[in-house]
Amino acid sequence: MLQPLLEAGLRQTMNRLVRPILSPAVPIRVQRALIRQAYRSSIPPRGCRFSHGTLAGVPVVRTSCGKQQDGVILYLHGGGFIIGSADTHRGIAGHLAKASKCLVVTPDYRLAPEHPFPAALDDAEATYLQLLAEGYDPGQIALAGDSAGGGLCVSLAMRLRDNQQPLPSSLTLFSPWTDLTQEQLYQPESEPVLQPAWTAKAAKHYAGDEALKNPLISPVFGDLKGLPPLLIQVGSDEILLNDAERLAQAAKRDQVSVDLEIYNSLWHVFQVHSGQLRRATEAVRTAGDHIRAHLTD
Repeated sequence: MLQPLLEAGLRQTMNRLVRPILSPAVPIRVQRALIRQAYRSSIPPRGCRFSHGTLAGVPVVRTSCGKQQDGVILYLHGGGFIIGSADTHRGIAGHLAKASKCLVVTPDYRLAPEHPFPAALDDAEATYLQLLAEGYDPGQIALAGDSAGGGLCVSLAMRLRDNQQPLPSSLTLFSPWTDLTQEQLYQPESEPVLQPAWTAKAAKHYAGDEALKNPLISPVFGDLKGLPPLLIQVGSDEILLNDAERLAQAAKRDQVSVDLEIYNSLWHVFQVHSGQLRRATEAVRTAGDHIRAHLTD
């Protein structure tokens, strides 16, 4: 009985407090400040440890939970490439660290519009290659991310493959943004988080002078052959549902192992409510299982 009430309450909170922030009418500096406050409701598990540092000159937050660390997850945060940070995503990073028994490294990649494409991708690549340089076997590294960060994970994997760099063991994507053209946005009856006008403006800020169909910007248009196994989780009540479904179809087309999980009546990156909402906690647990299953000894 309590869980349905909690779910309804969280939906209203997202709709009334978060969705208005994500508006093209709100200055980006204000969006960044307000979203930092909104993410305070995403609470990491007890016992998590956080440390700030750098990788390849990129600021990062390292998150661990518990004693056992079987591998490392490079986690790329969401925020439409214009807001969000490693600190805003401490909650989801902590729950993923607990579920996977891995160290989670979240880079503060450069944001648009100050730093348009390919700045975020360059920073993601630099941090991944630095993990290799520090002695991590690629089979002990997983990529994970939400929203824009989920799409960025796929773009990074494609760039690594094309540059003949070692690939990570798996990809885990929460509500990935994979088509910045927005030509096939889903239209749910109720979308508690995202406004299409906001994502459209964010896409233009990020792409800059590049075409939105560039596969490294909109990876659903890319060749996925040879990529590691994918887990995609998405809510049924979000405009990015088609992005997730089309990415899964592209993966199957290119003979990439993929699991697509659609969570009925849930919203964009609902996993931030892990530890509160049972279905969010279970989703992150499934993500942890996926990551552990593909780590190599």
